[in-house]
Amino acid sequence: MPKANAFYAQSGGVTAVINATACGVLETARAHRDRIGKVYAGRNGIIGALTEELIDTSRESRSAIAGLRSTPSGAFGSCRYKLKSFEENEREYRRLIDVFKAHDIRFFFYNGGGDSQDTANKVSQLGDQLGFPLTCIGIPKTVDNDLPLTDTCPGFGSVAKYVAVSTREAALDVASMCETSTKVFVLEVMGRHAGWIAAAGALAQEAPGDAPHIILLPEVPFEKAKFLRKVKDVVTAKGYCVVVVSEGAQYRNGTFVADAGGKDAFGHTQLGGVAPTIAQMIKDRHGYKYHWAVADYLQRAARHIASKTDVDQAYAVGRAAVEFALAGKDKVMPTIVRTSDSPYRWKIGAAKLSRVANVERKMPKSYITKDGFGITAKGKRYLAPLIAGEDYPAFRNGVPQYVRLKNELVKKKLKPFKV
Repeated sequence: MPKANAFYAQSGGVTAVINATACGVLETARAHRDRIGKVYAGRNGIIGALTEELIDTSRESRSAIAGLRSTPSGAFGSCRYKLKSFEENEREYRRLIDVFKAHDIRFFFYNGGGDSQDTANKVSQLGDQLGFPLTCIGIPKTVDNDLPLTDTCPGFGSVAKYVAVSTREAALDVASMCETSTKVFVLEVMGRHAGWIAAAGALAQEAPGDAPHIILLPEVPFEKAKFLRKVKDVVTAKGYCVVVVSEGAQYRNGTFVADAGGKDAFGHTQLGGVAPTIAQMIKDRHGYKYHWAVADYLQRAARHIASKTDVDQAYAVGRAAVEFALAGKDKVMPTIVRTSDSPYRWKIGAAKLSRVANVERKMPKSYITKDGFGITAKGKRYLAPLIAGEDYPAFRNGVPQYVRLKNELVKKKLKPFKV
């Protein structure tokens, strides 16, 4: 069987370890040069395929590819772009096939979250619809940890570690100053409909009663009066209160506590500002001095404090994607399968793309305390192994050293295409 080329792209919000997945894909493909020719990376995700902006990864050195394992963010550029159905936009699908034909691409690897797996699933149907043989593998990635059929999602463990560490450190700061200064600290973290990241704040606790004292999750309807009573009770008992709130915290009617009023490229409500909103509620009712912070991009870019478990799993799903394709598997996504909590053990599994696309996994009720403000022992048992271990990048002059690729584009063969 003659070898063909492969297409790899990164999609959606980037993470501290998505490049570790890219490293797994590229190193494994290079180890099978007899089966896979070149790996072309899409510049800015699927858009790179549509515009024929293909990065020739074979022009990168072996050491540069290896360095991706410890480099955060998206080395090839990412995008938030969701393909419509074939019937709604046949033009885009035919363009993809034209590009794949022009560059002899028969392997498609798409690295992203729920919307990205939907794109991978749609592309996987192209061969059948248009008579073009294409092996399609989705690769999991999302800090939100909300993909189904996988124990965890690469990218989440490192964000969880960042949030747990930041919560513990900030709590020590507030505790030391609360007698005469700040009494409430609010940390806003990512998570639109699933509260996994906010839940990770609970890992900061060493003993009952430790911060964070309140965790606000999208899965638990926000009740203002109940929340404010809880804040007062905590401050009265401890002198201060630390709150971790998910950006997707919402009222019982589904309205977000902080709705910025806009939409993102996937059509989702633009969120932001729940921390100052919550903090102002507290100030208005109780008069406490407060501080708030928004972890924002810091939480997903913090490769310097990445979880080793997360890095290892991110690399493993990249390697598995190539191995799956070479083994003849198609229309699937590698998954993480937990085989033991203590000691934590895991292996690689597989799930059909059709069962993953557009399915959102939320926090189970058994992980949330009865009052809705905390995480149970069962939830902590699930979360704890995911932040375990350190995998520090190399440092020089006091700062991490990260790889910058050449990202040389292949010469275009087709007419321009407007996305």
